[in-house]
Amino acid sequence: MANEFPQACTIAGSDSDGSAGMQADLHTFFRRKVYGTAVMTAAVAGNSYGIHDSVTLPTTFIDQEFKDLADDYHVRASKTGMLADSELIRTVIKNYQAYDFGPLVVDPVITTKHGNMLLEQNAYKTLRDELIPLATVITPNFFEAQKLAEMPINTREDMATAAQKLRQLGAKSIVLKGSHHDPNQKTVSDYVLLESGEAFWMTGKFFPTDRKNGTGDSLSACIAAELAKGNSVKDAAKIAKRFVDIAIENDIAVGHKFGPINHWAPADEL
Repeated sequence: MANEFPQACTIAGSDSDGSAGMQADLHTFFRRKVYGTAVMTAAVAGNSYGIHDSVTLPTTFIDQEFKDLADDYHVRASKTGMLADSELIRTVIKNYQAYDFGPLVVDPVITTKHGNMLLEQNAYKTLRDELIPLATVITPNFFEAQKLAEMPINTREDMATAAQKLRQLGAKSIVLKGSHHDPNQKTVSDYVLLESGEAFWMTGKFFPTDRKNGTGDSLSACIAAELAKGNSVKDAAKIAKRFVDIAIENDIAVGHKFGPINHWAPADEL
């Protein structure tokens, strides 16, 4: 019967070198045995040295992408990636509310992994005030969590406090990614706060490598894939953490500088 196979959707930009964005999401969906669909919001021209140009797609085209998927597929979970401006964010919100695309994982792409802002203030406010309240799960990196919670994070207690503040923004569950910018650290600890109030830590080994492009995209995509298969947020977060850790640990020699993680590496039995 049509549409029995689990399907997920990435709502994100296309990354021409395949290391991040929509491509990383689709790699992840495929690896987790979920059929991946996509609403392309933008396209980026870049390689392992950096990003050199980008365009945002017309909102009428994005509307049509949503409609065509809704008319034919059964999207059981979806995730957002980089959304460039307020108009684009509101277009995504409008369509997500109009169609049943399952639970929403919001990767709040606000800053880089090094803390540099990617969104202008108006777009940031739209994402914070209008998109995050729709999220089943949000997956901020360390710097995004500080920005959203409006507080510095220096300790594990700070991470727990920040997660509670993020809950107040409307997201049901939070996967707060720990700091990984100290080259001498040995582990990375992520903090998970579930809708039920249950909280737990996920700690993995720190890998000092420059082949980490797509880590955040793949984590949120893996969570969406597991939700599409009917897994709980708790189980989805644990699987995603392990999936990404294995993909970073077993790197591949692609590109000359900042390379991608290895989506082939994660084991099927995760």
